[in-house]
Amino acid sequence: MQRATLEQFAEAPVGRYVAGPNVAHFCATPRLWGFVCWGRPSIADARELGRSLVLELAPPAEPHVSIIDARRLDFADPLVFRAGEAYLNHHAAELSKWVRKLAVVRSPGVVGAVMAGAYTVVTRPYPVEVFEAAEPAFEWLACGMAPVAGAQLLEAIYGDATGMPHDIATLRAVLEAQLDGITIARAAKKLGVSQRSLQRKLADAGTTFKHELAEARIRVAKRLLAESDTSLTEIAFEVGCTSLQSFSALFRRYSGEPPSTFRERARASAVSGSTTR
Repeated sequence: MQRATLEQFAEAPVGRYVAGPNVAHFCATPRLWGFVCWGRPSIADARELGRSLVLELAPPAEPHVSIIDARRLDFADPLVFRAGEAYLNHHAAELSKWVRKLAVVRSPGVVGAVMAGAYTVVTRPYPVEVFEAAEPAFEWLACGMAPVAGAQLLEAIYGDATGMPHDIATLRAVLEAQLDGITIARAAKKLGVSQRSLQRKLADAGTTFKHELAEARIRVAKRLLAESDTSLTEIAFEVGCTSLQSFSALFRRYSGEPPSTFRERARASAVSGSTTR
């Protein structure tokens, strides 16, 4: 896939994608479009995505299936969901003509549950199915792309859009799934590479296993802090820290604030966003 400007994408979309800070919209083949989102997309990201999404609704586009890869979302912003709902309502007739069906690959936890739930209440101009992994999503889409190849395509787009090598992206997913007791040797085995090869890849990417593990602990902790009432001590143990004190020190070092402060701010932001609906 080749990164393109919006103008280039509009002129010849196949084999290209456009990307912003947290979203990449792509056209893999005339029969397969989609977008990958990560982190915390803002309302500005949603509006920019809307500028390219409309390109799916007129020539040179053809009737096609679509996929949303939302596995790396950290937060469900109500304003972003509202913008998506407005897009669906405004373009319902065109969407029913150009999009045959949509697969959504959800993120874990509450964020993914919110996204899955959203599709039970919004306008659906086409069949929608929600999945927890990319391969079954591509199998259901039956778009002419093998499920494994489709999953690799999503990883490649995310890696290219963010400048992250595929192996590092995969490592981050592995770490988030198993934070307690994970070692570089175990991680390398899960990735199917040698420990030395993984260390070399990390060095080439300008990072270390220790740093990636700490970052993974912080990402998971932030989700738990924002989305649950789990105590700080329980979160500390769940992300692989040996004590609340060590967790708090790690969180402050990587986030610049105590975990309790982050939780208060995240919840205030969620309440503020919901009151604007």
